[in-house]
Amino acid sequence: MLKTVVLLNIFVKTVIPVFYSGPFVIFRSIMSDLYHLSQADGAGDWREKEAKELSDLVQNRITYLQNPQDCSKARKLLCNINKGCGYGCQLHHVVYCFMIAYGTQRTLILESQNWRYATGGWETVFKPVSDTCTDRTGASTGHWSGEANDRDVQVIELPIVDSLHPRPPYLPLAIPEDLADRLQRLHGDPPVWWVSQFVKYLIRPQAWLSKEMQEATSKLGFKHPIIGVHVRRTDKVGTEAAFHPIEEYMVHVEDHYQSLAQRMHVDKKRVYLATDDPSLLQEAKSKYPDYEFISDNSISWSAGLHNRYTENSLRGVILDIHFLSRTNFLVCTFSSQVCRVAYEIMQTLHPDASSYFYSLDDIYYFGGQNAHNQIAIYPHQSRNSDDIPLEPGDLIGIAGNHWDGYSKGINRKTGRTGLYPSYKVKEKIETVKYPTYPEADKLLKKP
Repeated sequence: MLKTVVLLNIFVKTVIPVFYSGPFVIFRSIMSDLYHLSQADGAGDWREKEAKELSDLVQNRITYLQNPQDCSKARKLLCNINKGCGYGCQLHHVVYCFMIAYGTQRTLILESQNWRYATGGWETVFKPVSDTCTDRTGASTGHWSGEANDRDVQVIELPIVDSLHPRPPYLPLAIPEDLADRLQRLHGDPPVWWVSQFVKYLIRPQAWLSKEMQEATSKLGFKHPIIGVHVRRTDKVGTEAAFHPIEEYMVHVEDHYQSLAQRMHVDKKRVYLATDDPSLLQEAKSKYPDYEFISDNSISWSAGLHNRYTENSLRGVILDIHFLSRTNFLVCTFSSQVCRVAYEIMQTLHPDASSYFYSLDDIYYFGGQNAHNQIAIYPHQSRNSDDIPLEPGDLIGIAGNHWDGYSKGINRKTGRTGLYPSYKVKEKIETVKYPTYPEADKLLKKP
């Protein structure tokens, strides 16, 4: 049964992108068969159990780290939330801090007073990152100079990842060595799962926010099946991302509904539309009358550049991400941090949601990550000047997926940059010796 799970993960990550570029009917048929195969022989039940056990293990370790017995003696890592960027970017900044804290066995101290979104700080929206240790004081304080150099310094201040030097091994896309075998059996993209566990801990909502989410669910009529569409139009377009008309998104929405219809009853084709363009909702409704578009236009207005850094805007982006993460499938641009956060949260809601998306531009990445490498598993001969040759075992640094069966990257052995068939490579999973927190694991095993 475990072999079946592993083979499914490999198939979804390598072969499926090739079929997706061809006739959709072939893709839908394969995906339907894959879904039923994934539930056969108890594999579905095993995934549910294994996913819960792994998540509980990591969440317990984080809780243990964040609540030392004596805060005055604890080794600490300071992280200031006010990086000069939007909510998704700031959340990822704190995730990066948290991963370094976890790797260096330091309690994360999150400094969030006068947060540009909420002056009262992180704790007015989400639960504190610690119940017992929020004081930054210590016997000695210094700026990050490397794990070994900082060993005798009690309190370390961490810069933004762009300025981090030296770079520790704990940055994405690495995963913990002690969890690697289990993660690779369970999940189609282990590095995303690992990132998602820190997001899960960070965004535990305060009671008022939980209530707001419940009320919005009822008010909007959010129910399944539903596909999430996130359209970023303001500050990203023309700089970090290209303009994509609604038609580009809806091609993939329709295709996924065709796939869903093969394994469940689709009473209505619903789309949760999240956008910073207030005019898009009406455009979508007029062009696609057979769909039910669920959207809060007040969120679109608050996401505009002139309103972005307000508490109302924060509420809006949190709700958008919340609903996007709870859709059956996500169509968006991974150049957007909001889209990537929604995808990360998705991983915490399912045993393996690694394939529950279609990105119109980038592959998944984490800002400031170490090199994303793949390994060639089949030979490839160049067919034109755009192609690069591959030999099994070649290390490929991937730059992006063209979503047409080909990816672009550099063959690190030959130094050549160009295109290669996506199915002829597999992901190179980087593992790191993270601390294993045995004392935390003992607490988890107690009845």
